[in-house]
Amino acid sequence: MSRPMFDEMNASPSEVRAHYENYARWLAQQPDEVMAARREEAEMIFRRVGITFAVYGAKDEDGSGTERLIPFDLIPRIIPAHEWLSMEEGLVQRVTALNRFIHDVYHDQEIIKAGIVPAEQIFQNAQFRPEMMGVDVPHNIYSHISGVDIVRAPNADGVGEYYVLEDNLRVPSGVSYMLEDRKMMMRLFPELFGENRVAPVAHYPDLLLETLRAVSPATTAEPTVVVLTPGMYNSAYFEHAFLAQQMGIELVEGQDLFVKDNFVYMRTTRGPKRVDVIYRRVDDDFLDPSVFRPTSTLGCEGLLGVYRSGNVAICNAVGTGVADDKSIYPYVPKMIEFYLGQKPILSNVPTFMGRDAEDLKYMLANMKDLVVKEVHGAGGYGMLVGPASTKAEIEDFRKAVVANPAGYIAQPTLSLSTCPTYVQSGVAPRHIDLRPFVLSGKEVQMVPGGLTRVALKDGSLVVNSSQGGGTKDTWVLED
Repeated sequence: MSRPMFDEMNASPSEVRAHYENYARWLAQQPDEVMAARREEAEMIFRRVGITFAVYGAKDEDGSGTERLIPFDLIPRIIPAHEWLSMEEGLVQRVTALNRFIHDVYHDQEIIKAGIVPAEQIFQNAQFRPEMMGVDVPHNIYSHISGVDIVRAPNADGVGEYYVLEDNLRVPSGVSYMLEDRKMMMRLFPELFGENRVAPVAHYPDLLLETLRAVSPATTAEPTVVVLTPGMYNSAYFEHAFLAQQMGIELVEGQDLFVKDNFVYMRTTRGPKRVDVIYRRVDDDFLDPSVFRPTSTLGCEGLLGVYRSGNVAICNAVGTGVADDKSIYPYVPKMIEFYLGQKPILSNVPTFMGRDAEDLKYMLANMKDLVVKEVHGAGGYGMLVGPASTKAEIEDFRKAVVANPAGYIAQPTLSLSTCPTYVQSGVAPRHIDLRPFVLSGKEVQMVPGGLTRVALKDGSLVVNSSQGGGTKDTWVLED
């Protein structure tokens, strides 16, 4: 039996939720032509600024790869202060436990000894890095920048409840869109920010720089921090350049760095300059060709040796991916209890693991009703949304799961909350999720808000930008 949809703005067709009342009154007074003109203006500005997203595998008519504008929606997602406070507490708790877990994996492995996480789930994980065993990192923090995907769905009582869908702890992206969406809303509708007490997010780059500096191994009061990008052909290159510019630090590629006397330097017009902290947007495999992928030209030879010596900090830490794998996700509530002695504030989505015989039996019998995911899949790829798939697609996926059960998990198809969205036909409900960004340095902190992604296709549950999703400004009210 399907549960009713939970709409963020409307409690019923005739009743607007209290925290949306101001905005709903304003929206009702806006002529269609004004909203349409604002949408065109937003698209023109985003295109001019270059806020695009490269879509791998997609080709234009001339055969070249495509750079697409991420659609921006004019109607914000609004979260009341008390809901945010609870979510923030849950996020701090979760990310703290995940950092404790990663440290434990590479040190005493108490959670394995306690029989809570099976050893093979860690040692056979593609993201486990044996090179990190026994390596101490500043403040024992591995995931300095975490992007936690949160969805809301009605519980048995029809009340919207927040669930964590996924933890992104390697190189989470999207924060530039959160910042640019806010800037755009303030430009297009300045009056709204006078009428609503919306918590600011513009200080995120300052918090990020503070977080990065906090883990510097250098004794200097002014550590040199850089952003390491794979280069302009990376799908998130706009974000790499944007964040470097916002923080006032250098954007570098692997070829700009070199190792000498067990320190990392960057080449500058004034000669070599020592680097203390690298905010890397390059995956582990490509960081150091002398240790990982020998053919990589994106990293810096000898980097891992300097890192293991403690002479440079890398954010996020090497080996962090062992905790954001989908096969580890089901154990996070137990991690919170094990390391912190607390009950989880935010719930996981119920998850079936292909590696478990009973779970596998259930998955194969109910595939048409489930969302089945590859444990190493990302970006909306490598997954099956049962209710939206054909019999042939389900059968193909079933064969893949039978061939490699441990490579898959499954979850019920959540009825993701909807939010009014300005689409071609006017204002209509569309499914959304939320990615808040959690910064872990000397303390765990975050800006109030995050990136709200919206599935623009009617009925679609896939919000990923690579799959045609858009974004909204996220307002956290201060009262």
